[in-house]
Amino acid sequence: MFEYFYHEIFRRTIISFGSLFNDIKIKHDNADDVVTSQLRVPLAYGPTQKFLARLKQSPDLNKSIALTLPRMSFEFIGLQYDPSRKVTTTQRFTKGLSADKTSISKAYMPVPYNMTFELSIMTKLNDDMLQIVEQILPYFQPSYNMTINLLETIGEKRDIPVILESIVSKDDYEGDFTTRRALIYTLRFSAKTYLFGPISTATADIITKSTVGFIAGNLSGTVPDRDVSYSTERRALKNYSGQILTVLMDDVSVDDTIIKVVEPDNITVDTYIDLDGEEVYVKSVGTDSITVSRGQDGTTITTHLNGAEIKSITAADADLIPDGDDFGFSGAFG
Repeated sequence: MFEYFYHEIFRRTIISFGSLFNDIKIKHDNADDVVTSQLRVPLAYGPTQKFLARLKQSPDLNKSIALTLPRMSFEFIGLQYDPSRKVTTTQRFTKGLSADKTSISKAYMPVPYNMTFELSIMTKLNDDMLQIVEQILPYFQPSYNMTINLLETIGEKRDIPVILESIVSKDDYEGDFTTRRALIYTLRFSAKTYLFGPISTATADIITKSTVGFIAGNLSGTVPDRDVSYSTERRALKNYSGQILTVLMDDVSVDDTIIKVVEPDNITVDTYIDLDGEEVYVKSVGTDSITVSRGQDGTTITTHLNGAEIKSITAADADLIPDGDDFGFSGAFG
């Protein structure tokens, strides 16, 4: 409508759905329960009627039916908007900074749609049908999640629930004794996928590093080499990676600056840690406690209970700061 884009979301969902059923096998036993044959059931995309027509139009009615049946086919038959999964349409999310730290990929929240599929199973023998169906149904209770990379450009992967809606059986056995029999089960599924609009790439407006040089001497001539420089980089105010260093040994009040911890050796001096959302600076580390400065960078000083997790704040967390979240700056002279 406004600009060209194509994410292949329908195509990816169709392929992922078909891949759920591409490795189903059946076995045939003799009277002594010895396996005499094993067959992987062929799977193809297309309507059931097409395969039935090929079956009935075969000129050689004496050919072994095992060469044609069993087989399966699946087809994408419908699409419907799902208002129950609707989110704010103006909300956006980002991939984050590119490798060269110069751009950000942004997209509006996706639109939920339900894709309807039909899986048709055709066999000659009832036992073959029961073997196939029994290998499918236990996975749908009534849904099965398949992970699809919906937007490869920004690495957006989502779990798409596939719900088994209904099962219909039919014994297509009409005509005389020379007519081939086709036992047909039709399973209808609904896949709850998402459709994304165009992806925009904008110049990064987040300051990640700043350097200031101090120079001395007469500026009327050639500027001399700078005597010192001050460099600062973006620093996270809380933990994003989920790394836990240790836990509290005792309760901590708002006035405490000496905190007892279970494993103080896991904590490094002159670093920041995340204590239930409160940013804390570590001044020294003892045998069973740490001495800290509380409520750094404007975070709220609160009480903390025994057993509360102490998480790290490192450069890895700085790389995970989402667009719009608060952050601070570290500094160093060189």
